[in-house]
Amino acid sequence: MNSLAGQIPKRETLEPPSLPAAQIRYVLFHNAVPFVGFGFLDNAIMIAAGTQIELSIGVTLGISTMAAAALGNLVSDLAGLGLAGYVEALASRLGMQVPDLTPKQADMWQTRLSSHMGKAIGITIGCILGMFPLLFLRDDDDKEKEAEAQPCSDAASHSS
Repeated sequence: MNSLAGQIPKRETLEPPSLPAAQIRYVLFHNAVPFVGFGFLDNAIMIAAGTQIELSIGVTLGISTMAAAALGNLVSDLAGLGLAGYVEALASRLGMQVPDLTPKQADMWQTRLSSHMGKAIGITIGCILGMFPLLFLRDDDDKEKEAEAQPCSDAASHSS
C-alpha cells in the first residue's frame, strides 16, 4: 500500500500556480497595446481607401458605396499584413515585455480571458481612433442641406 500512495500525485502539484491580479492586468494591457495600433490603421486605411475608390473607380464603373467600402476593406487588410510587424515592433519599443508565464499559467482560463479581453478592448479603442478621416470628409447629405439652406435664407432676407 505504501508504494501505491507514493505514486499518486498530490493535489497541489496538479493545479497551476495562480496568477496575481497585477499579472493578469499586465496580460490584458500587453495584448491591448498592439491591437490599438492594428484597429487604428485598419479603420483609417479602410475609410481613406474606400473613399478614394468610391470617388474614382466607383464613379467610373458605377459601383455602389458598399462595394467601394468592401474594396477599401480589402486594401486595409492587405496593408495590415505588411504593417503588422511594424506595429508589433512599435509596441515592443514602448517597453512591452512578454509576460513571464509558465506554460500552465499561459493556458489558464483567466490568462486566456485576459488576453482576449485585452485584444478586444485594444481593437475597439483603435477602431474608434481610426475613424479620424471622417472628420475631414463632408457627407453628401450635408452638402445638400447647405445648398437648400442658402437659397431659403437669401429669399427670406429679400422678402423683409
